[in-house]
Amino acid sequence: MSEWKRVDRDVRDTLGEGTLWSARDNAVYWVDIRGPALNRLSLTDGSVQRWAMPEPLGWVAERRGGGFVAGFQSGFARMTLDPLAIESIGDPEPHLPGNRMNDGKADGDGRIWCGTMDMAEEQDSGSLYRLDSDGRWTTIDTGYAVPNGPAFSPCGRWLYHTDSARRTVYRFARTDGGGLADRAPFILFTEEDGYPDGMTVDAQGHLWIAHWGGSRISRFTPDGRLDRAIPLPARQVTNITFAGANLDRMFVTSAAFGLPESEYDGALFEVDAGVTGLPTPLFAG
Repeated sequence: MSEWKRVDRDVRDTLGEGTLWSARDNAVYWVDIRGPALNRLSLTDGSVQRWAMPEPLGWVAERRGGGFVAGFQSGFARMTLDPLAIESIGDPEPHLPGNRMNDGKADGDGRIWCGTMDMAEEQDSGSLYRLDSDGRWTTIDTGYAVPNGPAFSPCGRWLYHTDSARRTVYRFARTDGGGLADRAPFILFTEEDGYPDGMTVDAQGHLWIAHWGGSRISRFTPDGRLDRAIPLPARQVTNITFAGANLDRMFVTSAAFGLPESEYDGALFEVDAGVTGLPTPLFAG
């Protein structure tokens, strides 16, 4: 195929985000934060299913015991589909009703890492949280405008996390017991680049970043150098995941939020990246 293709012409997300490859379901999940909705693309037959959500949904992660854990505006929740059922775990920010979850993933130890942000994007009131398998959460870092990522190096030594509004991707050293240390700017975007959005890491340890306002995805080496870029026809590219039995299929989301109706903004793409990804970790809770 060409370097990219649109997956389904009926899909147009207001704010597509939070891609997740599910080997269990042979499917790619992703959210439409402002839909609000959860989407599923079956890699078995190519069909797309969409579930309306009761409030903004930033991300979902699979649980080892079945179902999902989800990041809603109101906090963490357990969720199952068919039929849809949502059970609250708790709200880490009851004092910030204008905040919502934005992006999150499970790590190899079965914990969730996720960020929150001011929905109005007026305050730097976002934080980075870790949710443990016992349902307790810890505030890891604060002062974010628009947090995105996270992503994890294959060696387990590094966690990457972004403040999109500051055009900065940070790298943290992971410590024993699930902590982080030594936050440092790792990749800085220019105005021409747009804003760094969702990320993933491939099997070679290279970091892939979606460019909001930059119409592309880019691959960076483990030491932060630009390796290559793949242009896309959507202006606001948001998130990336590897999928398929061999983890050699890449899917990329985009957003139509704030843009006039067009053919590609808000579409889901499959991209021929020529590399493979890493298995999706499951939440242990």
